[in-house]
Amino acid sequence: MKSDAIFTPGLVAAQQPTWPDAAAVKEAIAELESFPPLVFAGECDNLKAKIAQAARGDAFWLQGGDCAETFVGATADSIRNRIKTILQMAAVLQYFSSLPVIKVGRMAGQFAKPRSNDNETRDGVTLPAYRGDAVNDLEFTEKSRTPNPQRLVRVYNTSSATLNLVRAFTKGGFADLRQVHTWNRGFAADARFSARYEEMANEIGRAIKFMESAGVDPESFKAVDFYSSHEALILEYEKALTRIDSRTENPYDVSAHFLWIGERTRQLDGAHMDFAQKIHNPIGVKLGPKSTPEDVLAIIAKLNPDNEPGRLTFITRMGAGLIREKLPELIKTVEKSGAIVLWVCDPMHGNTYEAPSGYKTRKFDDVLDEVRGFFEVHKKLGTHPGGIHIELTGDDVTECVGGGEAISHEDLSSRYESACDPRLNHTQSLELAFLVAEMLRDHKK
Repeated sequence: MKSDAIFTPGLVAAQQPTWPDAAAVKEAIAELESFPPLVFAGECDNLKAKIAQAARGDAFWLQGGDCAETFVGATADSIRNRIKTILQMAAVLQYFSSLPVIKVGRMAGQFAKPRSNDNETRDGVTLPAYRGDAVNDLEFTEKSRTPNPQRLVRVYNTSSATLNLVRAFTKGGFADLRQVHTWNRGFAADARFSARYEEMANEIGRAIKFMESAGVDPESFKAVDFYSSHEALILEYEKALTRIDSRTENPYDVSAHFLWIGERTRQLDGAHMDFAQKIHNPIGVKLGPKSTPEDVLAIIAKLNPDNEPGRLTFITRMGAGLIREKLPELIKTVEKSGAIVLWVCDPMHGNTYEAPSGYKTRKFDDVLDEVRGFFEVHKKLGTHPGGIHIELTGDDVTECVGGGEAISHEDLSSRYESACDPRLNHTQSLELAFLVAEMLRDHKK
């Protein structure tokens, strides 16, 4: 079935590229519609069941990856390092909390970004803003900045290659929990956290040997489930990859297991929310500090009127200074309504600022404080802090200040590689995992 037969026509879609050639767009969409799925509907349903488990308080959600993926950044080393970082973080969280950790990558599709302005001006020259590699190129030339719909086809191909490698790593033995020691190799070591990680890895190793001696099948440690996610932003791409599931006759967006709708595109009468309403993937919605109780109830009514467990996740991005003030009323409203949702903290997007050098950055202490506030609010209300949503890389970049490495504003220029927003590097990500694990353990007491 064609996507235009599923979705409501004529709705306004915010944050869409201005394509210069309508015929070229149709050609790219037709090509995408002919391609096989990147993920399968059954996998999306499996993830939905795990989200339901987390919403009950019986699991924890860990979502991490690039702010905006780039085509040149989709190398084997980069993908492997991101997976290693997420696996390490998950091992720390699971070990200290004794909860299953749902591992979700912001990868294999996160190639588009919303923009505050349609254009960018430098030295009197005005060109279209960079909207991610799915649309145009970061280089500030007219040719590079002109939106090109063939880049959507390249998004599919790059996502396919990324997912192929992800599946090889997570199902082929690389993610074997018995290899927990080896995940730390090749990373620049921070003595405080590498030593602590090795101590934990030794304890996990001893526990696994004990279970093996007791007859537990060692193959159960060999593979992990790893899910893909991205913001459902460019609707031509998402609709072209929407398919009817042969098992259920329901539409699924097979570009990723989990899609989220951002703050700038969650208009209740807009095309993005109509899209999210129609597909049967698990869906996330970003909530900023201006979100109201009325907003969350309206979103629930639109996206999950049947209160299906695992269907809806609220991803809060309040900022460290507002999380304790703004979040409680939203949680109370949802609890009173009886709606089943998973609450996830995005401590990145509300804490971005411009350093004196002009680089966009975030303070590690602000990131940590927003997560701490998230846990404090849930502790006070007796609800479950269900997960974290982190922009990270497995590489040793210098994009966020602070942390164990004490990165300063002056250090930002040494290895600032993000095409958009600043990410935690490997050491900062591992440090955060230990600190969140302690919060999670204390929350359960």
